[in-house]
Amino acid sequence: MSSAIVKPVYLDCAATTPIDLRVRDRVMYFLDNEYGNSGSRTHELGMRARRAVEQARLQVASVVNAGRGEVIFTSGATESNNLAILGLAQHGIATGRRHLVSTQIEHHAVLEPLAMLAKQGFELTLVPPTRGGRVEAQAIRKAVREDTLLVSVMQANNETGVLQPIAEIANLLGGHSAYFHVDAAQGFGREFDELRHPRVDLISISGHKIFAPKGIGALIARRREGHRPPLTPLMFGGGQELGLRPGTVPVHLVAGLGLAAELAMAEAVVRKERCQTFRAGMMKAIQPLNPVVNGSVDHCLPNILNLSFPNLTAEAVMEALKESVAISDGSACTSSSMTCSHVLGAMGGEAAVAEGATRWSWCHQTVEPDWPRIVETLRDLMENFHGTSSVG
Repeated sequence: MSSAIVKPVYLDCAATTPIDLRVRDRVMYFLDNEYGNSGSRTHELGMRARRAVEQARLQVASVVNAGRGEVIFTSGATESNNLAILGLAQHGIATGRRHLVSTQIEHHAVLEPLAMLAKQGFELTLVPPTRGGRVEAQAIRKAVREDTLLVSVMQANNETGVLQPIAEIANLLGGHSAYFHVDAAQGFGREFDELRHPRVDLISISGHKIFAPKGIGALIARRREGHRPPLTPLMFGGGQELGLRPGTVPVHLVAGLGLAAELAMAEAVVRKERCQTFRAGMMKAIQPLNPVVNGSVDHCLPNILNLSFPNLTAEAVMEALKESVAISDGSACTSSSMTCSHVLGAMGGEAAVAEGATRWSWCHQTVEPDWPRIVETLRDLMENFHGTSSVG
């Protein structure tokens, strides 16, 4: 008789979330039953597919108080970031506005398109964060010049969970023509008010961060005084998605994203409370280990913690806990590079702390791991390192 395999508790929800079963059912329904092409308007299957896409567009738009016609479906936040940033380049060249402002702690899906424009003659200013991992709104505004085309600031950092002052930045940009882009991959469906600010022009989201499938996301391009942001497409070959994202619309994925967005809004309070309860229990359990929290605890998503343990590398922590929890060393998107986090480096932390940084991220569905076992395992690891125990 074989014993059941015990899986580690999944604590890497910042990398990707499990699909909500209700969302899965909707995806499968459109795969199995309503498989029409939303671009086919000559028969009922196509029309029903189109109605599903437009319903999803409304569901996504409602989260940020945008219009249905302001939602452009993409493959995810990385593509949305590229479309928002590179898509403005032609307008910047035509108007002589070749200055870009962002931060040193952005995801590479923002930093690399910005770097590409810098190679093409644009000037880039990257604003550093405070030691708590939060940029100052006034520092962003101070960096803005008369010829600034774009300001791009993430809503919540993917490594630390630290929330950025989006509404304050938006207020300070009032009266300036620069477009304001927010990479909301981590915060969309979790923190709402700041993304609803009418001065936020462009918002990038990913479905797989809110319990929808991988491979679907959106760019919300909000009208300002009746005009859309002047984006140029990156791909060509069809008129789908306002001509900005050609190709057959994946109706099943779009429908899944729409439902996931609706559920995120409807269940926001309960989900947040559960994440806060998990966080409080976790911090209480691991407190005897004297962990260092990397990032401001006063401005942080309730479902992400970036932790370093005294004298332990991230690799050692992950290896020791691999049977208990699934965690990552900083950003899972760049973990294969095995390089020190550019986020923690920008925050000015000690090298040893950065080397030991681990990201723990959960959701409202996450079950409690065996905290006493985790604490005992890490305590033993510290004792082996020191020869004597350094924790109580």
